[in-house]
Amino acid sequence: MKIKKPKTSILFPFYNAELTLERAISSISDQTFTNFECILINNNSSDNSAEIANRFCEADKRFLLVHEEKRGIVYALNHGLKVARGEFIARMDADDWSFPDRLEHQNKFLNEHKEYGVVAGKAEYKSHKPETGGFERYVNWSNSILDFKDIYNKQFMESPLIHPTVMWRKSVSDKYGVYAYGNFPEDYELWLRWLANGVKFHKLRESVIKWFDTDQRLTRTHVRYSDEAFYSIKTHYLVKWLKIHNPWHPKVLVWGASKISRNRALLLENPGIKISGFIDISKKRQLDRSIIYYKDIPTPKETFILIYLKEESMRANTVNFLTERGFKEGKNYLLVS
Repeated sequence: MKIKKPKTSILFPFYNAELTLERAISSISDQTFTNFECILINNNSSDNSAEIANRFCEADKRFLLVHEEKRGIVYALNHGLKVARGEFIARMDADDWSFPDRLEHQNKFLNEHKEYGVVAGKAEYKSHKPETGGFERYVNWSNSILDFKDIYNKQFMESPLIHPTVMWRKSVSDKYGVYAYGNFPEDYELWLRWLANGVKFHKLRESVIKWFDTDQRLTRTHVRYSDEAFYSIKTHYLVKWLKIHNPWHPKVLVWGASKISRNRALLLENPGIKISGFIDISKKRQLDRSIIYYKDIPTPKETFILIYLKEESMRANTVNFLTERGFKEGKNYLLVS
């Protein structure tokens, strides 16, 4: 027999996670907010994961074990969404650990801020070995992107939300769609699609999970999370954004003339964006495309600039320079990498 309709449904997929699953489920069991159901989605595990999950279900009727035989995170999550009965949907991964007041804080925010459809939180990064600087930098960056304006303006840099920190109104996914399957990161595509449809996002100042890094995380192992996949899906939505918000559409300038920056920016041209030139800090660089020395760029009233710079200090210096010249983020320029 099912419990009364819960306020929040937690989507909790797992695959061969016997080493971490008990810790992760226990962190949900110990939440200070109690009106939830946790949908444990066994994605065809071959170890003892299902047995561990089933022990929790037998002891606590708020936990429900379902099975998705088709392998893949998208199939598992969408299976869970079909079962979910809550007004709010939260995510949780089998590697991670939720702080005890996580659900309480996120429910409180959505209850008190009806204009927001999604609320995430910070993540406390837990490295498994020293050579993980890239992931730690990403988590630190994500933890600095908090308010809706920042999330909106920086949506094309990286995925602004760490997937297992998120809670949303079920009405949002009912209206704007669930996870899509394709050669792209399923969570990033979802955030970009919802932002494109006007959904407001917020991130709490509190950490809501401990995010444990492992060699087996899909973000490390699957082609859907490669740089190429990220730039392909962000380009798709960036083109749509520029058509609406760039007053000089289809023309843009690209700040970043290195080979990597050019190759990533040139993805824009096939869908119809015209790159008028590449901005560089050197007067000596020579290309078969127009090169503009950075001090000679047009005014904010004459152009829109996309910044394709990966190095953090270079991005910061570029933003400072543009700000001094009167450019405003989201109005005259965007950071894209």
